[in-house]
Amino acid sequence: MTKEVAFIKVKNFINGEWVEERGVETTPLFNPSDGGTIGEVPLSKPEASERAVQAAHEAYDSWRKLPLNKRMSYLYAIRQAMIDQEEELAFAIAVDQAKHISEARGEVQRVVQIIETACTIPTLIQGETLTHIAGNISGRVIKQPLGVFCGVAPFNFPALVFGWFIPFAIGVGNTFVFKPSTQSPYFMQKMGEIFVKIGLPKGVINIVHGNRSVVEPWYKDHRVSGICLVGSTPTAKKMAEACGRGGKRSMLLGGAKNLLVAMEDVQWDVFIENYLNSCYGSAGQRCLAGSVVAAVPEIYDELIERIVAASKKVKVGSALDPDVYMGPVISKQAKEKIERYIDIGVKEGARLVLYGRHPQLPKEIKDGYYVGPTIFTDVTTDMTIYKEEIFGPVVCVVKVNCINSALELIRRQEFGNGACIFTQSLYYTEHFVNEADVGMVGVNVGICAPHPYLPFGGIKDSHLGTNKVQGKDGIDFFTQNKIATVRVAPPSGQFLRGGESEEEIKKIGQAQKVRSCVAT
Repeated sequence: MTKEVAFIKVKNFINGEWVEERGVETTPLFNPSDGGTIGEVPLSKPEASERAVQAAHEAYDSWRKLPLNKRMSYLYAIRQAMIDQEEELAFAIAVDQAKHISEARGEVQRVVQIIETACTIPTLIQGETLTHIAGNISGRVIKQPLGVFCGVAPFNFPALVFGWFIPFAIGVGNTFVFKPSTQSPYFMQKMGEIFVKIGLPKGVINIVHGNRSVVEPWYKDHRVSGICLVGSTPTAKKMAEACGRGGKRSMLLGGAKNLLVAMEDVQWDVFIENYLNSCYGSAGQRCLAGSVVAAVPEIYDELIERIVAASKKVKVGSALDPDVYMGPVISKQAKEKIERYIDIGVKEGARLVLYGRHPQLPKEIKDGYYVGPTIFTDVTTDMTIYKEEIFGPVVCVVKVNCINSALELIRRQEFGNGACIFTQSLYYTEHFVNEADVGMVGVNVGICAPHPYLPFGGIKDSHLGTNKVQGKDGIDFFTQNKIATVRVAPPSGQFLRGGESEEEIKKIGQAQKVRSCVAT
């Protein structure tokens, strides 16, 4: 299935206007399904980023003072526009990111759910009040926005990462500058059109395209309050260091190496369905993709037999073909990198039981960037393919003696994003949930991504920064707590403390001869 795409000339969106950057280099935009060039993306200069920050800064004061219900009305409008244009937005994801169209629809729908959660901000942002702290004194905690936030998105989830950052940021009263991946910018191009259509005030959301030179000015800019990223762990660590030097808040999600653990009481139909989705959905290019399958000895051989048989049935092809299960990887470079990892696995002694180097493809897409399902067995923990994030449809199968052995593998990993167990045992379930050294745990699910009401994020090298995304964590990251201590006197100017008479208060004051460091 193919659909013609007009040449996509990606532009920046600054202060509510489409800006064509002149005199800058561009990079080609490819359709990974067939390898064809479908557009170009500007590699903006730092000046473009600074203009976007300035626009966001100028918009901030009026946006934060906009009544809360009116800010929510814009979120509702974005939500409705996304629902109305679901197929168009999904197509935009499937074209340049090459996520299968069914998964692209799912991504759009998940963002709609995230925006719906962000629309509960009026409830979640409520502060706290403590009355009668001292004589006629009350104290309260007020949640307020901070200013301009900036964010960087990866290629693999152009819509989801927009949802993680922007609705919560602007919902509480901040403004935003967003840099999509140059490999998958088309979705945000369509979202910019939505912002114009709904009449979003200028400068509230700005979109700038380019490489890391676009990001670097943010660290020292006093107008920028915080920076968000979803990307690799090395990039996240560099940004964490830069944010620390610049005194910026940071929300930084890094890499992963997620385990699927199969116990002796695994339900095979549940496991296989979730295995396929976890390991081969998005061609394995997601932070919660299953990468390592750990099985106890009782089922190890049977598990290999079953996953190989199921994986051989996975149809690989164009992201727009409804009969296809798995589309291509993002680029020629990504394909070559994955194939190098496969070669390393063979060299280091792992047993290659299924290799997807040359999947069967129609002639018209033979130049696409395809790697089929690939499975290694007899993998040991000292092998490169076990330790490093491959970010493709490559699965390592390891044997573990028991649940504690699986937990020890998880504990020793540098990454700590997610881990899932497949079992019917309540003991295994509770033990795994409590002891797995990761930020997100799944039981009889292959992708342990929480719903938008709950925080999303890992631990260890999978997450750096202050807060996780989504839910109340997202609101806390994009707000600051202001503490107010208020004394209110009656019109006479006289007041009593805690019910004492004025005479008693005088005696207490003369006896104590104390001055407090807090209001009394």
